[in-house]
Amino acid sequence: MLFRTVQMPRSRINGNFIDKTFSIVANILLQIIPTTSGEKEAFTYYRDGVMSAQSEGNYAEALQNYYEAMRLEIDPYDRSYILYNIGLIHTSNGEHTKALEYYFRALERNPFLPQAFNNMAVICHYATGENRPFAREILKLRRLGLIRPLSIGNRL
Repeated sequence: MLFRTVQMPRSRINGNFIDKTFSIVANILLQIIPTTSGEKEAFTYYRDGVMSAQSEGNYAEALQNYYEAMRLEIDPYDRSYILYNIGLIHTSNGEHTKALEYYFRALERNPFLPQAFNNMAVICHYATGENRPFAREILKLRRLGLIRPLSIGNRL
């Protein structure tokens, strides 16, 4: 008799009570709320990236989950949080230029992410070692072609 190994989703492996509770509630909501199968799948990858892999420090696996969620997710608001979390991983890995790009891409889709602005300012401060104004660092990134101006107007 042959046995086949079935890989469980990370959300079912994690032993944290709060994470398990969230997973159960999220699964129930996904069944009740009318969403497409693509949206459900994107959320599963996002949930596995955030709750399990990233929180356990498995950044490579978390990035794979986030990239897959980005491929499936179409809503700009939801994509902004995926991009923000990718930025967090790059920040944790010391890849500050990549992190800035992802934070900025998140802000393009959702200008109301103050945590992204905060993380960008912290990275710029860390990189310069002084209290140079944040605006100068943003201008440098624009000149390098890494970011383009946000069109958020007076909404902030």
